Amino acid sequence: MGADGPPLLEVGRVTKVHGLRGEVVVHLVTDRTERLDPGSVLDTDAGPLTVASARPHQDRWLVRFDGVGDREGAERLRGLVLRAEPLEDPDELWVHELIGAVVVDQHGTRRGVVEAVQDNPAADLLVLDSGALVPVVFVTSPPTGGEVRVDVPDGLFELTD
Repeated sequence: MGADGPPLLEVGRVTKVHGLRGEVVVHLVTDRTERLDPGSVLDTDAGPLTVASARPHQDRWLVRFDGVGDREGAERLRGLVLRAEPLEDPDELWVHELIGAVVVDQHGTRRGVVEAVQDNPAADLLVLDSGALVPVVFVTSPPTGGEVRVDVPDGLFELTD
């Protein structure tokens, strides 16, 4: 949990050093690239890091953090997990809000509890404790009261019933 706020979410990881001037390669695990805007503060096990600059590079980001100006300093960041507080965006479904929610279909039938969200090229999948997989495109509203509503095609749950 953040110092006095909500739990911190993993947003990326420092994978390696890039060059001699303190830049590192960061693999983001979010599509919210504003996490790397200059001035953004990311929490790590080694303390907070402030983004000085960031630029896309292939499928990753090259990032320079305040106070890290050479390769030796950048080496100390290798492997660090980068965390930040959840973003407020009412138009987005957030994985951390879905985990633990009870899935209720359009008929009011409880279908299981979301254990995980699995990355899938077509659409991410809700992984339920019942063994069912539900594409997130069938979610009709954000989680409220511990439940998430879905409108699924007939037969989707027949494989696990």
